[in-house]
Amino acid sequence: MGFVFQDCLWDIVISKAFIQEQGNGRLREEEQRVVEELKYRGIPITFYTEKRIRRRQLVLDSESLVVGDMPCIVGALQQLSIPEPEPNDYPVSLHEFLHRRVWRSTLRELELGLRDSHYPAVFVKPATRRKRFTGCVLESEYDLSRVYGVSRQEKVWCSEVVTWLSEHRIYVVHSEIKGVDHYAGNAEVSVDLEEVRRAIQALDQSGESYAGYAIDFGVLDSGQTALVEMNDGFAIGAYSIDSKNYTDMIWARWEELLAQREG
Repeated sequence: MGFVFQDCLWDIVISKAFIQEQGNGRLREEEQRVVEELKYRGIPITFYTEKRIRRRQLVLDSESLVVGDMPCIVGALQQLSIPEPEPNDYPVSLHEFLHRRVWRSTLRELELGLRDSHYPAVFVKPATRRKRFTGCVLESEYDLSRVYGVSRQEKVWCSEVVTWLSEHRIYVVHSEIKGVDHYAGNAEVSVDLEEVRRAIQALDQSGESYAGYAIDFGVLDSGQTALVEMNDGFAIGAYSIDSKNYTDMIWARWEELLAQREG
């Protein structure tokens, strides 16, 4: 028996779930929360390891929910002939919410800019290949040792370095805020949720929104509420959000992806 999300906009009925385990039945915190909620919903669960995804040993179809880390989800999307969504950390429609300079470059261009002292310091992270390296602050070309082994042609996002007083993750399902989790800085410094709602509306109007996503906002030392980054909802970390709302986010995004299945 399948479970239909009440706000589903697609003719998709999820009837079973595949949940990643780390071996010997160990689950990460995120998977534990989803398992708890899916058992409540009566959804049959099959546990798998990353090796089984790589070997395509899972029987996946248009009624399958797959939960796991990024490599596993990418593998599942490939098996299901669903195009992997391009990262959209800084949506065009949200540029007014950045309150800092952000631009695209390559590691090579950045290296030359740092060598010529064009930048006092730059925060850099991968632009197209998720998790290729961990985002970090570079103050000179010598700091590029932190991304040792990565091609200098790697496309990256660059941002001027700013001071965050606090950072929060906002979980969104069908344009509604389902949870706000503080994860860095001073927990007493709250983001302006009206600004967040304006950002959600801008995403909706531009067509850059997803059915389920997490959007990180913080408060700068200027007092402004600013966008940290946007995160796709199909594989994103959970802080203190409850099991139901976290599962709803993944579920909604996965329904949206299943609707894009080719063939």
